Amino acid sequence: MLITSIIVYMAITIGIGLWAARNVHSSKDYLVAGRSLPLYVNTATVFATWFGAETVLSISATFARDGLNGIPGDPFGASACLVIAAILFARTFYRMNLLTLGDFYRKRYDSRIEVLTSLCVTVSYLGWTSAQLTALGLVIWILSAGSLTLTQGILIGAAIVLIYTIFGGMWSIAFTDMLQTVVIVIGLLIVAYYLGDLAGGAGKVIAQAQADGKLNFWPSGDKGGLADWLTFIAAFITIALGSIPQQDVFQRMTSAKDEKTAVRGTILGASGYFVMAFVPMFIAYAALMIDPNLRELFKSEDAREIQRILPDIILNKTPLYIQILFFGALLSAIMSTASGTLLAPTAIFTNNVMKPFMGHMSDAQLLKTVRVVLVIFCGAALVFAVNSKSTMYEMVQNAYKVTLAGAFVPLAFGVYWKKANNAGAAASIFAGLGVWISAELKLFPTVIAGAEVPPQLYGLAAAIIAMIAVSLATHGRSPSHHSAIHGSH
Repeated sequence: MLITSIIVYMAITIGIGLWAARNVHSSKDYLVAGRSLPLYVNTATVFATWFGAETVLSISATFARDGLNGIPGDPFGASACLVIAAILFARTFYRMNLLTLGDFYRKRYDSRIEVLTSLCVTVSYLGWTSAQLTALGLVIWILSAGSLTLTQGILIGAAIVLIYTIFGGMWSIAFTDMLQTVVIVIGLLIVAYYLGDLAGGAGKVIAQAQADGKLNFWPSGDKGGLADWLTFIAAFITIALGSIPQQDVFQRMTSAKDEKTAVRGTILGASGYFVMAFVPMFIAYAALMIDPNLRELFKSEDAREIQRILPDIILNKTPLYIQILFFGALLSAIMSTASGTLLAPTAIFTNNVMKPFMGHMSDAQLLKTVRVVLVIFCGAALVFAVNSKSTMYEMVQNAYKVTLAGAFVPLAFGVYWKKANNAGAAASIFAGLGVWISAELKLFPTVIAGAEVPPQLYGLAAAIIAMIAVSLATHGRSPSHHSAIHGSH
């Protein structure tokens, strides 16, 4: 009955996605839903895309093991990212009437900066997309009771998401996100109520988490040294700033019907995400109280094992209707995010990396190319997913290091500093990525005052310094298109 219910739900989701595809008549429809989404749909797309597999399975398990101190990047940094993007960038993006984020870099700088930053953004999505496909595979594998392998589960899950995304693009994502948001919220709240009651009540679960030190957010005590603070800050900044130059964030803001909706929808989506992200954490801690043996998963050499806490407790300790609600909510979270993380890098790679080298492309040719690239990118993400042993939380964290070092500074300075120019942007990209990769490979000493500095902080600092120094040194000699941005303000 459980498997049948899940199959029916996934079939309904695919059906809605294919039905929504009838609205696609151009690349603008496919990539930004014709810039026509009302507030409630726009809010749902922001929430559903952000509320993914890592939120339900990985962040919750990491919280159960390490407490709030172990998850500064998500939901704290992730929610901060959406609020910052809404307040500081949404109006600019909307008024510029852009099709992709890469278009911003071309208008503000030139096609070379467009290609470089778009490559950074595309590569960064491999980790995030792979995390969603891994989660889909994990769920299908668990539900199959061992009749399928994890790899087979990943392949099946990828095929399901690919089917409706390839036809309907952002329109399909918007319509399926509406259904999936409702299922996520209602399903997880009922599951939380049931398991909380099984653990002795919500008050007891929260009190136990407090007593165990899981609600301590700031580094303190044994974890209050400089190295711990630097790790904590880096984890927060990596997502809070590194995920701003992302096509999926841009896509949701610019698919709104007007700029006011773009701002409000993003902030409302961020608020809903921040609140609901604590529900899986509560469920995971209640699970440890109900079945202390689940703590054995923390000892596994394969980091992905801790992500089994919620599926295991649901399958072993709850009745059928709770299982249906949980896996329905989980699959909704995964599919809504996976579809968005497939479309976003495909859009920016096709429009801003391939198109500049292919000469003139008609709108029909662009639309066809996007769909072909979508399949290719899905294949690349599958390879990454099958071979990675990181948790989904770690995969997402690693993904945003690329854009933090290589794309954030040209974006922020491009919007808010008139003197930022092509030479400064190029120097920022190469310095940020070069120093970050060098620090990752330990090509220079990375310890300051006895504390290991996270590599992405070196990359971000290098990107900022290079942007300022080179832009000032070449001011008046290197082209700058600041009027293309602020002429629209």
